[in-house]
Order: sequence, then structure tokens, then C-alpha cells
Amino acid sequence: MTRLRKMMLEELQRRNYSDSTVRVYLATIRDFSRHFGQPPDQLGAEHIRQFQVYLLKEKKLAVASVKQRASALRFFFVKTLRRPYMLEQIPYPKVPRRLPNILSEAEVARLIDSASNLLHRAMLMTLYSTGIRRAEMCRLKVSDVDSKRMILHIREGKGGRDRDVPLSATLLETLREYWRWMKPKTYLFPGTVKNWRADVPITDKIPWYACQEAAQRAGIDKHVTPHMLRHSYATHLLEAGADLRTIQILLGHAKLEHTVVYLHLSQRHLRTVKNPLESLQVSPPDGVKRSRKLQKR
Repeated sequence: MTRLRKMMLEELQRRNYSDSTVRVYLATIRDFSRHFGQPPDQLGAEHIRQFQVYLLKEKKLAVASVKQRASALRFFFVKTLRRPYMLEQIPYPKVPRRLPNILSEAEVARLIDSASNLLHRAMLMTLYSTGIRRAEMCRLKVSDVDSKRMILHIREGKGGRDRDVPLSATLLETLREYWRWMKPKTYLFPGTVKNWRADVPITDKIPWYACQEAAQRAGIDKHVTPHMLRHSYATHLLEAGADLRTIQILLGHAKLEHTVVYLHLSQRHLRTVKNPLESLQVSPPDGVKRSRKLQKR
């Protein structure tokens, strides 16, 4: 481990950054240094500009991914190297605000029924029934399932926050059948070591594969991901009458503004809004003069 890497790691650790953030930040500075073939502390503002353009235009990373790498560069130069003046030289790219895609309730049912095995079915039902994030689900332990209180404990979610979500009776029935088959010890969804089942967390690629495979078997053309099930869960809760504050707590959102997006996806809320055009007294369109069609000479 180089001196700079050790310095940055210690700065991240003493601020208690999550393991995933530490990995991404360290990998970003490594890639930044390799891109120019020089130690990162010898690179400056022009190198940063070129690197960000490279990530966006040549590597074609998502804007959110480039923003995360900008955060890593800011941390390295401002916190590790103590160069606060570099902050202005590392801009965040503007992230477009797009509405997430969701599945209908019928599509979710088809997806679950199309799971290739009981492990995949249990994961898909857990993702949809609790709105849990993929990484959070991979770390679930058997002890987090509280069948007496019908609660699922989610430990150290995004931002290091714990939260409890209701445990569906339908999900509990499936988890019990799954437990009798898999017999997990510590982790609810155990992974493998050298292709043998072991008492370690499952890799976060497995839920992604489970969604893709089930969607293909169900004939769903949408690009189904674990996070799409989270969006679907929140939207269906809203359509069923849950308030935004409750959904915010269940999803573990730090700010209510992150939850408001589901208002745009809820058909129940969109249908209750009266279009102002309906209040106007306008003449029917059949008596309106038609313009001549332009024809090529």
C-alpha cells in the first residue's frame, strides 16, 4: 500500500465511510493516476478536467457514476491533500431528473411466479414486499426476521441507518419454506465459496440475475432490476393510500424530497387531478377551419 493510499484510507475510516464508498473512492484515485501514468498528488486541475471528460464522453459512464467519482476526487484533493482551493476545479455534472420505471401489480405477480427456484423466489418477494435495497438484502441475517412482531429489521442501511419494515404474512410463509430447504445459519441468503454454499453474504449480482431471468421467463420486456422492485413497492403503497412520510420511513430516505417522485408515478394521484382544459367552454373541433396541406412542388 502506497503512502497516499494509506493516507486516504485513514481519512475515510476516521470519518466512518461505508465499505462500498471506501472501495469506490480508492478505485477512482487509482484509475485517475493510471490514466495519466503519474502519482495522483502530482496531477492538477487540467488533468481533472480531462479525466471527467474522458469518463463522460469516451467511457460513457452514467452521469450519477461520474458525480460519485467527482466526490472521490474532491475528497482526495481537499481532505487528504489539504488543498481546499481545488474544490472549484472539480465540478459535479448535472444529473438529469428522470422518472423511474415501475412494474404493475400484475407484472410483479408474473415475475415472482416465474422465478427459476425457491431462492430466487424468496429474494424477489423480499425485494418487493419490503422495498429493501439490493445491498441491504444481501446482508440480511436470519435473526433479522422477527415473526412474533411481524417485523423485518434492516441493519446499517444507506447512511448507516437502521430501520424496521412490516413483514408480510405471505412473505413469511415463503421464507419458512425456504428456510426448511436452505437451512441458512447466519445470513438469510448465504453465498458461496469456491462454488460451495457457505455462511457468507450472497453477492449482490445474484438478485440482479434473479430479476433478469424471471423477467425473461415471464415475458416482461422492461429492464427489470432489484431497484425497480423497490420503486414499484413504493408506488403501489402510495396508490393503496399510504402517506409520503410513512413511505419515506419504510424506504429509509434521508429527505422527503427523494420520496415525492412517487407522486409522479401513482396513477391514483394523477387521475384525481382535474385538467384545467376540462373547465373551459370551447367549441367542438369539427367546425374549425382546416389549413392547406403543404405539398412538394
